[in-house]
Amino acid sequence: MKKDVSLTDLISDLNIAHDYDPNAMSVEQAKVWIANFLNPIDQQETIHIKNALHRILAEPVISPINVPNHDNSAMDGYAINTTKLGNIGPFALRVTGKLFAGNQIEGNTKEAIRIMTGAMIPSGLNAVIPQEQVELNAGLIIFKTKPNVNQNIRQIGEDINCGQTILQRGRCLKACDLGLLASIGIDSIKVYRKIKVAFFSTGDEIISLGNPLLPGQVYDSNRYSLIGLLKRLDVEAIDLGVIPDNKKIIEDTLKKASDIADVVISTGGVSVGEADYMKEILKKIGKILFWKISMKPGRPLAYGKIGHSHYFGLPGNPVSTMVTFYQFVREAVLTLSGQTPIPKIPLIKAKLLSPIKKVPGRREFQRGIYEKDDEDIFKVSPLKDQGSGILRSMSEANCFIVLQEDTAHLEKDMWVDIQLFDSLF
Repeated sequence: MKKDVSLTDLISDLNIAHDYDPNAMSVEQAKVWIANFLNPIDQQETIHIKNALHRILAEPVISPINVPNHDNSAMDGYAINTTKLGNIGPFALRVTGKLFAGNQIEGNTKEAIRIMTGAMIPSGLNAVIPQEQVELNAGLIIFKTKPNVNQNIRQIGEDINCGQTILQRGRCLKACDLGLLASIGIDSIKVYRKIKVAFFSTGDEIISLGNPLLPGQVYDSNRYSLIGLLKRLDVEAIDLGVIPDNKKIIEDTLKKASDIADVVISTGGVSVGEADYMKEILKKIGKILFWKISMKPGRPLAYGKIGHSHYFGLPGNPVSTMVTFYQFVREAVLTLSGQTPIPKIPLIKAKLLSPIKKVPGRREFQRGIYEKDDEDIFKVSPLKDQGSGILRSMSEANCFIVLQEDTAHLEKDMWVDIQLFDSLF
């Protein structure tokens, strides 16, 4: 699909209507369509590296120095000049000096000096003998084996060369990267600003925490699941609360969200019930593709644009909300944030510990519990309760069992693909 095709073109072009047929779109087709409209942000800011964990680099980092910036000892021992040794041991040298990391030499380098890890190798010395390999007797070190030149010496630029690119643009910074930046004297870097994601729940039956439940009402769990998921993505999350099934209020909320956020997420209201107004409203204020994805759970899903913002209408059932977020929203947000490459969710082969029933035709994401046996083979058990409204199953599980569209019933000991929850972020 070409990037210069607009969302309006795709919606109105009858020649490619089959590609977004709401009764036929596959998970992979949906991902391709969404990716076609995702352009990373370009706004940047400069921050101190102590605040840079999980931020996305906006430009490559080039080292201004060599690391190490001097030849230094890789261990505690004795620095010598191997050219002063014969070819046959044992060897004996007098200790004529001492040198600690960051200090000046005490004594001289005429024969051997006591040296500590990290201390600069003095001019004229070219090897370090570990202290465990010498015998110290009356100021003499005695050793049997002649070391090689540069043995146990960390050479200048061995880790990083001056002018070397050490981190690429688009990298999501890890804890070790912060230490790496500090090691070359960089305290501030340019990163992309954080993506802003506004989200809300819809439905007259949805009640915020802190209020008593009336008959027919349920507490809003989706917003709190989304808060946790968005925190893992390190975005600026904007919680707009619970919105009732009122066309005017929903429309005003969507307009407000699109004015302040790069991504707008709603849960509920994208199905076909009488009170599901979202489709009508979005046709009025945005450009939206409505899908009934060939997947379970999470069949109803909407994606499109409202103004400059990307819109995701997720199903209202709690498990469906999380599954569709994992499979669609996660990658979109990472792409928009400027991260490259996008970490893909690996599929791992696992052996079933109990049978699975499935009807061919849709991709299913069943919740499961995996373990590894003594031979490091993954084994997985599907949870008994797989209903899209049973949020407990997401809390108990540690993986998705991914069942492809053409998969039917599976027996115990057959192989399946799993996605580990820990690998989703």
